[in-house]
Amino acid sequence: MSKKDVAAVAIILTYLNEQNRPYSSQDVFGNLQKQHGFGKTAVVKAMEQLAQEGKIREKTYGKQKIYFADQAQFTDVSDNDLKTMDTRISELSSHVQEVTQSCRQLDSELKELNSSLTSEEMSSEIQELKGECASCLERLQKIKSATDHVAPQEREKICKARNLYVKEWRKRKRLTQDMMGAILEGYPKTKKQFMEEVGVETDEYHGVTIPAI
Repeated sequence: MSKKDVAAVAIILTYLNEQNRPYSSQDVFGNLQKQHGFGKTAVVKAMEQLAQEGKIREKTYGKQKIYFADQAQFTDVSDNDLKTMDTRISELSSHVQEVTQSCRQLDSELKELNSSLTSEEMSSEIQELKGECASCLERLQKIKSATDHVAPQEREKICKARNLYVKEWRKRKRLTQDMMGAILEGYPKTKKQFMEEVGVETDEYHGVTIPAI
C-alpha cells in the first residue's frame, strides 16, 4: 500500500470517528475530495479496508453500503451529561442566532455606508454649495441695491394701459377693414391696387402681430 493510500485510510478513519454519523463512500468522497484530493476509488478501497479490519462498521441497505464509527470506542454518556450537552447546544444555538442577527445589521450598515458619500466627496460638495451660496447672495445684494425697480402699483398701471391700447388697436383695425370692405364693393380695381393708391400700410406689411392680452 502506498503512502498516499495509508494517509487516506488514516484521514477517513479520523473523519468518521469525529463526525460519528453514517456516511456512504460517495458522501465521504464528496466531503473530503476538495480538501485532500482523494479519488473515488481510493476512498472506496480505504473504507472497505477499515471495515474489514473492524475499525469502522458497515451496513448494507439494498445496493448501498453505509459506514460509521465503531461505537464501542466511545464511553457511555450519562443522562446528566446529555442534559448538560443539550443545555450547551441550546446556549450555542441562541448565541449563533444573536451573532447572525448582528452580522445582518452590520451588513446593512455597511451597505448604507458604501452608498453614502466619502469624506472627500462631502468636502467637495460642501465647497460647491458654498460657491453657489455666495453667488446667490451676491445676486440678491445686486437686486436689493438696484435703483431701477418698478413698484407693483406702477407695474399694474402699465399692464392696464397696455391692455387698453391693444384693445383699441384691434378695434381700429377692425373698423379700417370694415371701411375698406365697403369701399371695395364699388371700387373697380383690386384691393391691392386700392391700398397702393391710398397709401394704406398694414401690420402684416411691417411684420407686426397684435399681441395677446
